[in-house]
Amino acid sequence: MKRSSSSAPTARAQGRERGSAAVEFALVAPLLLSLVVGIVEFSYTYNLQISVTQAAREAARTMAIKNNQGDAKAAAAAGAPGLSPAGFSYAFSPAACTNGSTATVNVTYTANTLTSFFGSTVTLHGKGAMRCNG
Repeated sequence: MKRSSSSAPTARAQGRERGSAAVEFALVAPLLLSLVVGIVEFSYTYNLQISVTQAAREAARTMAIKNNQGDAKAAAAAGAPGLSPAGFSYAFSPAACTNGSTATVNVTYTANTLTSFFGSTVTLHGKGAMRCNG
């Protein structure tokens, strides 16, 4: 009798293929997870950066209109509602706004990261400028 050649794998070969899928997953899973964690950390940090920049703009605007650093700090905290006001540090240039000059406010904010995968803290800088009494 002639044997029929079948292309169907035997039970032993199927078991080996199942094991190879597990090995492939074990090799690829850490790369995929680190990619997802990187995307989440980047988006969180980018959102923080946008908030810090908005806080600096609000502080510069208030400084240019009211010429009061206390009011400018309060406006910065109000301009970034999701951030802790205690984490802000300010640098005003010039210290007092004169007619026709430009009020510049540099805001620095230090925040904790979500996963600590790339470090435990991140320091962000924002700069706002506005013409005084403009």
